[in-house]
Amino acid sequence: MRDWIARGVRAVYERVLRREISGVPTHVAIIQDGNRRYAREQGAEAKRGHEAGAETTEQVLEWCADLGIEELTIYAFSTENFDRPAAEREHLFDLLTEKLYEFADSDRIHEEGVRIRALGQTHRVPERVQDAIAYARQQTAAYDNLTLNVAIAYGGRAALLDVAQDVADGVATGDLEPEDVDVEAIESRLYDGELRDVDLIVRTGGDERTSNFLPWHANGNEAAAFFCTPYWPEFSKVDFLRAIRTYEAREASWRQTRTQRALALVRALGEGRGRRVLDRLGESLPDGTEPIEEAESSAD
Repeated sequence: MRDWIARGVRAVYERVLRREISGVPTHVAIIQDGNRRYAREQGAEAKRGHEAGAETTEQVLEWCADLGIEELTIYAFSTENFDRPAAEREHLFDLLTEKLYEFADSDRIHEEGVRIRALGQTHRVPERVQDAIAYARQQTAAYDNLTLNVAIAYGGRAALLDVAQDVADGVATGDLEPEDVDVEAIESRLYDGELRDVDLIVRTGGDERTSNFLPWHANGNEAAAFFCTPYWPEFSKVDFLRAIRTYEAREASWRQTRTQRALALVRALGEGRGRRVLDRLGESLPDGTEPIEEAESSAD
């Protein structure tokens, strides 16, 4: 009886959250933390937690498709995970292999037009995982409705270091001129294919840190961050909608900040000159901004 009431309350809250959300982020990145702690609290081995977490990943992918989110990146295996016990690593590699093949052959994946690819130093993982990555990429290469990035053998510092070394080699061999090292040159070397800027980072399990995850595309874009206490296997749609609500609140706050900065600049320089400066910077006044005299009088 108590479980039935709890499910009912959760369903109502989910509907309320859904009505509160007017838009969604383009790219969500998730740090799936807490699988091992979940298993430990259940009195089970770590591999049971990872298996339960894989089921949550499937659900989140469905939620993204339903909500119209265009890109989802999941932190499946970090460079630090190579330090875990061999038996746990091998189970994770088996699970990744199984799920990549399963996703690539899933009717839902093909119906929703989901493209699957991997990020990271994938040459470091066993051949069976590399084969599964190649299969999933090949089977879904033609789709573009939703992109699922699986970060495997990934670390943000390692990725940036690889790019720095590649750029240095290019300059040394004359294939790249120093003055040509720009944002585009870096991004084209970071990953195989375009990666959208991250709008929202979600971390489960209670820790409030981003763990070296997509620093170029998340920190550079000042992504919103949502930290929650449920372990990854316990992560629910209510938690996901709350994360999106956090993103929306942050976007609204950022738009307000930009408007205030624009008005302050216009007031400081005068309307005509201020607008010219904003246009030159590529940051024109937000739509609907009042003329300077009206804005000042309304602030009194």
